[in-house]
Amino acid sequence: MALMKSKYMQVVNPVYTGDRPASEMKLSYINYDSTSAETKDVSSIDEVINLKDDSKMLWINISGLKDTDSIKRLGELLEIHPLTIEDILQTEQQAKMEVFDKYRFLLVKTIIQKKNTFNRSNTKRKMFFLPFRKDKRFVSQDGNTDELIITQVGIVIMKNVLLTFQELSRGAFEGIRRKILENTGEIRKMETDYLAYLIIDKIVDEYFNSINHLEEHIENLEERATRTSDDTYIEEIQETKKYLLLVKKAILPLKNNLLIISRQESFFQTGEIKPFLQDLLENLDHAVMQIEHYREWLSSVMEVNLSVLSYQLNKVMKVLAMISAIFIPLSFIAGIYGMNFDVMPELRYNFGYFIVLGVMFLVATIMIIVFKIRKWF
Repeated sequence: MALMKSKYMQVVNPVYTGDRPASEMKLSYINYDSTSAETKDVSSIDEVINLKDDSKMLWINISGLKDTDSIKRLGELLEIHPLTIEDILQTEQQAKMEVFDKYRFLLVKTIIQKKNTFNRSNTKRKMFFLPFRKDKRFVSQDGNTDELIITQVGIVIMKNVLLTFQELSRGAFEGIRRKILENTGEIRKMETDYLAYLIIDKIVDEYFNSINHLEEHIENLEERATRTSDDTYIEEIQETKKYLLLVKKAILPLKNNLLIISRQESFFQTGEIKPFLQDLLENLDHAVMQIEHYREWLSSVMEVNLSVLSYQLNKVMKVLAMISAIFIPLSFIAGIYGMNFDVMPELRYNFGYFIVLGVMFLVATIMIIVFKIRKWF
């Protein structure tokens, strides 16, 4: 332990860095074996460390990374490398996986879909109203603001101990906790590798929830493609494509890491996990393909909208061109009789002015009839 502390002091002191303020830390644990399970919210790291028992599984969950001192102390007590603690506290990096002598570490990105109440009278259309960033919001059909947030979860897997570090406090893994407490399935009989798999599987499910939710938004954009000429419409499409790219960047590193894990036995040390990993990889492949399909779909929607705008512009230009064509001969006639020659007999006619107006009207009428017959308008 003294050696570990010495190594800990040799590196830069890990601090929280992220694109949002750190949330207050909430610490909880669930301690279980095949016959019993106990869960509790605690306020001190020492309370959970004392529960470490080789005969039981211990799942420690930390939600919120504001209390960096407690997180670093937990790292010292469990001999977690300071670089791992640094990775947990730096939330702006890609997913990664590492294998150490006493534990294995996996860093993944999660996607949260959050609904907020929104006054529909304040907007006339569904659209993104925030600049492009990790937190995306748009107004859904029910008038609520749907917020899609990308966060980070760190997973440390040890023998009989599993730690999860969530950037934001939320009940994402409550279903897994209920399965443990109610002894549903085989989870109590399995080791921490299987618990880690369930957590990753839950995160992958959230990927699909957010992607499928975006499908409704894209369908709405498609419906509006032929009916809108709003300047913000193209911006909405571009913002949606940017968000899909951001989701893809969150998924691909996890997919690559799981592909590496499936090919080696040093990360998940129980062979029973391999079929589950293959299922996760297939799901992630499907998610990436779905994202690419949505991006192509959005490109098609944009092309349709641009075609409609071009058609509308051509119609306006056609009307303006016909008006110009009608006035060209009228301007010619007016130009002739506007010349200041002394000998112009028509100028001395009593009804010369009305004759010229009649000729102009007749010419304009004939041109309009010709345009109509040719179906130019």
